[in-house]
Amino acid sequence: MLGICRGRRKFLAASLTVLFIPAVTWIYLFAGSFEDGKPVSLSPLESQPHSPRYTASSQRERESLEVRMREVEEENRVLRKQLSLAQSRNPSHRRGNHSKTYSMEEGTGDSENLRAGIVAGNSSECGQQPAVEKCETIHVAIVCAGYNASRDVVTLVKSVLFHRRNPLHFHLIADAIAKQILATLFQTWMVPAVRVDFYDADELKSEVSWIPNKHYSGIYGLMKLVLTKTLPANLERVIVLDTDITFATDIAELWAVFHKFKGQQVLGLVENQSDWYLGNLWKNHRPWPALGRGYNTGVILLLLDKLRKMKWEQMWRLTAERELMSMLSTSLADQDIFNAVIKQNPFLVYQLPCFWNVQLSDHTRSEQCYRDVSDLKVIHWNSPKKLRVKNKHVEFFRNLYLTFLEYDGNLLRRELFGCPSEADVNSENLQKKVEAGGRACLHGAPTAEECPLPGTVQRVQLILVIFCWFLLRLQMLEAICKHWEGPISLALYLSDAEAQQFLRYAQGSEVLMSRHNVGYHIVYKEGQFYPVNLLRNVAMKHISTPYMFLSDIDFLPMYGLCEYLRKSVIQLDLANTKKALIVPAFETLRYRLSFPKSKAELLSMLDMGTLFTFRYHVWTKGHAPTNFAKWRTATTPYRVEWEADFEPYVVVRRDCPEYDRRFVGFGWNKVAHIMELDAQEYEFTVLPNAYMIHMPHAPSFDITKFRSNKQYRICLKTLKEEFQQDMSRRYGFAALKYLTAENNS
Repeated sequence: MLGICRGRRKFLAASLTVLFIPAVTWIYLFAGSFEDGKPVSLSPLESQPHSPRYTASSQRERESLEVRMREVEEENRVLRKQLSLAQSRNPSHRRGNHSKTYSMEEGTGDSENLRAGIVAGNSSECGQQPAVEKCETIHVAIVCAGYNASRDVVTLVKSVLFHRRNPLHFHLIADAIAKQILATLFQTWMVPAVRVDFYDADELKSEVSWIPNKHYSGIYGLMKLVLTKTLPANLERVIVLDTDITFATDIAELWAVFHKFKGQQVLGLVENQSDWYLGNLWKNHRPWPALGRGYNTGVILLLLDKLRKMKWEQMWRLTAERELMSMLSTSLADQDIFNAVIKQNPFLVYQLPCFWNVQLSDHTRSEQCYRDVSDLKVIHWNSPKKLRVKNKHVEFFRNLYLTFLEYDGNLLRRELFGCPSEADVNSENLQKKVEAGGRACLHGAPTAEECPLPGTVQRVQLILVIFCWFLLRLQMLEAICKHWEGPISLALYLSDAEAQQFLRYAQGSEVLMSRHNVGYHIVYKEGQFYPVNLLRNVAMKHISTPYMFLSDIDFLPMYGLCEYLRKSVIQLDLANTKKALIVPAFETLRYRLSFPKSKAELLSMLDMGTLFTFRYHVWTKGHAPTNFAKWRTATTPYRVEWEADFEPYVVVRRDCPEYDRRFVGFGWNKVAHIMELDAQEYEFTVLPNAYMIHMPHAPSFDITKFRSNKQYRICLKTLKEEFQQDMSRRYGFAALKYLTAENNS
């Protein structure tokens, strides 16, 4: 989407934004700036049968399999119970297990006198760890703010989902940016037995803004202190995680540790694995007070109900106020305050084994937390250097992280057998809408492979302003940025791995990194057909300027088009009239082109055969109504009428109709949209001094399928007929002309 660029005139500040979709990207004009989405609460989701071939027979087979799975799991539960009883009757076995448990609870193996009381409290008379109930929901809280942290959260969640066997409830304390990105992602991801609730981090700033903090996490690094107030009053316990965490085991194992808390223990923490709190890192190093090495707060088990009864809010506030009188500010955000409280109240802590938070900052003792890969539970990239940290085994840790970073999130949509979950209404409706769009197609083609069905809901991740994805024609994005100075909204269709490849590309591109008015939105790949209209709608949804210019990524706009369109929307009063301003489209068959700097140069190249009107050789009807003969000599805008198969590139208000998602792959995706505009009585007006040029590229998979596969064309015809019938139902008698025009074409 291309948005209208900002003007300097006092009477209007309009801006033009471009929306791009790889392979068929869109340019949208709009005035204003990106605006934050509203908070969203997402409930546990049930997977829906995505395939159009999902039948009653397969439903019965699925139910039969679930029944059998429940029977097997019940048998296993009985066997485990019998084994547990047998072990409890064996004193020697119990002593051995006790010894092993004690060693693991020691974590780093320290034996300072200061910690003696805690270690004794952590050892258990019963080595058998209580199991987490099969369908018990595990609650996880994460503080997340900004674009980078949002991407980190996705990788963290993937690692948790990969290993999990229990329902999950994520509590995300997020700023407006993170909320918009992650709410869209989870709603479209539709992972069964996962619920997500958002809490406005900006509303919590006043609770901690009085604390000066030198840590790079800023004010958001202090918000874990107020979770007892922020999270629901009926929530008794929660696992709190930093965004730079990677799980290497089932999070239920960590959840089970809550059963080991005794007495007044309300905080589960791993010892800090660096010498920071020992105060010997450099001369005059003066850290906050801590018990021995102190504790790291990247992974915390919080017993919320007991903390509230202990008046945790008052406890940490009084401690922070007292220490700040001499320390002046925190260096490690909430971690300093947690440790100062623990120094005064050591009975609050249950020391977790250090493999629950293997800290990969420089100069740590993390290597003492594991002997083998199987010992690893949680990896914490708590150095500002992140993946570039110095560590003996960093290559292994880095590969593990990258595995989840690039892991196909669609594979994590697996159901938990025997654990019913409440379906989210919004996601259910979205799924039904998508499936309904493909029903008619089933009558025109025997298999889903031959028919371009939407079929499933693609995951959508918004990565605004800085980052985006890679395509074979990615270089076009840089070229467009040079031609178009206004805002751009870009929707990209990528796999998880491809998204990371683009991120590296974008970070290395001077052109892309210099732009701060480009929004990138990822729709994750699923299925073999390109959901072009879904991508267009995603890009359109996330603009906030009044006007948008709809274009494809294969087009280069003329130099200065942004400013020209800004003036045109004012001149033609688009704010108060329903107009679609047409930017005439041309094409070249040459990969190297001296781009025309004026209409006169373009006409000269057109006469010489260097340029052609767009699709002149293969699809004349698509742009013929533009009336290129008239455009050659036109000096003022002129109106044209809709004709069958018309698909120009237009400038419209942002409140125009969405694209019809039933059209995926090649064929009728833009035609249907222009028909909808005409049905809503938009006037089509051709701009006399605007133009865009299509650059050559190899044929896409979808157009090849259209040209070579008869069933594909039959299916597309069926979808067209269904769309026209829908138009008749919505617009009545006025829509009859579309059926007549189609029959005559």
